[in-house]
Amino acid sequence: MDLTSTQGVILSNTETVPGKTIVEFYGVVTGNTVRAKHIGKDILAGLKNIVGGELRAYTELLQDSRLEATERMVAQAKSVGANAVVNVRFATSSIAQGASELFAYGTAVRVE
Repeated sequence: MDLTSTQGVILSNTETVPGKTIVEFYGVVTGNTVRAKHIGKDILAGLKNIVGGELRAYTELLQDSRLEATERMVAQAKSVGANAVVNVRFATSSIAQGASELFAYGTAVRVE
């Protein structure tokens, strides 16, 4: 995710933003989403496990989840006045059988 800009907020997975100076820290910002697997896609994924290959339905689900969690984290950063988020990280966890959470977090800062 190196230097990308979402909604005018710079995202960096490092402690700094190259070429910029951090002038203010706002603290940790987060975003998350909980998604459930689709039963039809689950059956197809089970068949794919037998023959091997990418589980595209799950890849798309993960990409959509990552985007949604990131957008929520960025919205929280903007609400506190930040124009960048550093040390961006992602985590996943199982919430219930068939449902998982994708969690995005980082440190909201203002850079110049």
